[in-house]
Amino acid sequence: MSGPQSGPYSPSTPSPSVETHLASQDLREAMESDVRAGLTADDKWLPPVWFYDDRGSALFDRITRLPEYYQTRAERALLDSQAPEIAARAKADTLVELGAGTCEKSRVLLDAMRQTGILERYVPLDVSDGTLRAAAASLAADYPEISIHAVVGDFHHHLELLPPDGRRMVAFLGGTIGNLTPTERSTFLFNLDCVLATGDSLLLGADLVKDEAKLVAAYDDQSGVTAEFNRNVLRVLNRELDANFNVDAFDHVALWNEEEAWIEMRLRSRIGQRVGFPTMDLEVEFAAGEDLRTEISAKFTKDGLEAELWASGFVVDAMWDQPGGEFLLTLARPYC
Repeated sequence: MSGPQSGPYSPSTPSPSVETHLASQDLREAMESDVRAGLTADDKWLPPVWFYDDRGSALFDRITRLPEYYQTRAERALLDSQAPEIAARAKADTLVELGAGTCEKSRVLLDAMRQTGILERYVPLDVSDGTLRAAAASLAADYPEISIHAVVGDFHHHLELLPPDGRRMVAFLGGTIGNLTPTERSTFLFNLDCVLATGDSLLLGADLVKDEAKLVAAYDDQSGVTAEFNRNVLRVLNRELDANFNVDAFDHVALWNEEEAWIEMRLRSRIGQRVGFPTMDLEVEFAAGEDLRTEISAKFTKDGLEAELWASGFVVDAMWDQPGGEFLLTLARPYC
């Protein structure tokens, strides 16, 4: 782990500062660990974090604009209509965003928080260094009156390193909570509860259970952007770990797992192939038709999500969804 790359955080910093907790060696070691664990399992898997190099982040940004991908539009509509009430309820002077990406949705919240007259700072966290730096620079130009302090890090490991300044509202949007298994969600929410102080709050975006056909279409668009995003994880492994995946021999698969209430994204090898990782002294066999699970995206009910939050130390302040129940925004606070 490396320390801050731009010096300590200061509320008077006139331009974005960037704090890096993911050095290239840290990323490589984490990637090697995930590859060894996931690709040697009986049912092969990889965590979705490795989608998001700069190219993967750009592809995902394209996905959010696709007609099939309702989540971003539904969440944005909720933010547009409810941001003033969210800001009024949170009474926060600091917006912290986990998995910030391009920070596009942050602007809606920042505008509403600015109207309260108490907004002082914005702290985006993301694993993609280049995407985060570009987004922070753009926001600094548009919001010169606030301090912007970007953190290159992983919300699984670096929550305790977020700046503690001010009264914070932590935004975890885009349905990203659904990428975690129930055990991972419980751990993440418990760890977040531990780092929040009295007066802090959590704004959580979660996708709701709905028609299977609509869910599957959102992860298998006709233009093939999601398929290329999915295969990008193999290109990342080829580049970073000198692997030799035949990327074009993998088909993108999206399916609904009703028992678990989640979408699964998979890559299915059309051919038998042996993938080598020479720097790791590892070889992995794929049979023709064998799947590699690259992502889950859990869907929720309002009651179920409230119960999960309560079990992890949060009490719900308010929930907002649209008629038809496409998407849910929840404002919650630590209850002790």
